[in-house]
Amino acid sequence: MTRLFRPLSITVKSYVRFYSNQLAMQSRVFKYARRFEGLPKITDFELKTEELKALEENEILCEGRFWSVDPYMRVYVERHPLGITMIGGQVAKVIESKHPKYPLNSWIFAYFGWSTHNIINPDKAPEEAQFRSLPELGTLSPSLALGNLGMPGNTAYFGLLELCHPKPNETVVVSGAAGAVGSAVGQIAKIKGCRVVGIAGGPEKCSWLTKEMGFDAAIDYKSQDVRKALKETAPKGVDCYFDNVGGEISSAVIRHMNLHGRIAVCGAISSYNDDVKNWPKVPHLQPEFVFKQLKMEGFIVTRWLHRWMEGILQIKQWMKEGKIKSPETFTDGFENLPQALIEMLQGKNVGKAIVRAKI
Repeated sequence: MTRLFRPLSITVKSYVRFYSNQLAMQSRVFKYARRFEGLPKITDFELKTEELKALEENEILCEGRFWSVDPYMRVYVERHPLGITMIGGQVAKVIESKHPKYPLNSWIFAYFGWSTHNIINPDKAPEEAQFRSLPELGTLSPSLALGNLGMPGNTAYFGLLELCHPKPNETVVVSGAAGAVGSAVGQIAKIKGCRVVGIAGGPEKCSWLTKEMGFDAAIDYKSQDVRKALKETAPKGVDCYFDNVGGEISSAVIRHMNLHGRIAVCGAISSYNDDVKNWPKVPHLQPEFVFKQLKMEGFIVTRWLHRWMEGILQIKQWMKEGKIKSPETFTDGFENLPQALIEMLQGKNVGKAIVRAKI
């Protein structure tokens, strides 16, 4: 007798597999919808759904699990036209693969932006995507690829060691010290035998820096006079300054620097939300640079892309040895990315600010 119907179990399984694939072919994305005026607002972003094509040979389907929110996003995105997918890095899991080197459940990092699903051919990934597989993490969370085992960690590693060249017993000052980069800078400076002073906002953050992160001292710029506090916390002057904030804080630190001091300029978050017309007048610091023979250099960490894994593997080793902690502040839910960015710019996080998927 000829069977007219397939067994129900097979039919249901096939349907579920088909339905799951159909769902996977859609991606939720946040679009950069309005130019920022001051601090970004939730209404500056628009959440949309986009259809994805079926996979072709050597392509993989990546599902975002962790998204990064970083200070640079505030200024970098304004160089782009409205309507683009909001920029940013993410850690994603391969949930469908037609590439032999990227099996199911493998982890990758890429600058896919604020999107939940992406299809890519790893062999043809554009350089700006910085697509790469995650190193072997063991019991460590893949989210660390957005922090100490990713761009912020390498920013601290290369910015401090390649530009400031800290020596044992020197004094290193870090502004924005409670953030992802600043907290890593301070810990690396301690590994190099330096006295480390962090500048952060609020007594809780300052206490956290000294009690949890191992800083020798911390200055609360919200309640203390930074110039006076530097005389107490850095009585021998400042040899290296890792600048994340710019503005009046940096002017105070530069005036307290020693002969042949070195300054690495990573960011200027104190002015990111200000209108250019409202920026303060530039202080007269040239005499400090001339008579103290100071060296200041701005940088973007991608100049060390050719040495990227050097920094990652060294920090990973320091973590394994218990010399570096990797604090993370999580916000749950892809839909909360705009709020997480806003709160990070308001300084509500300690360590790396990350949004994680609700799985």
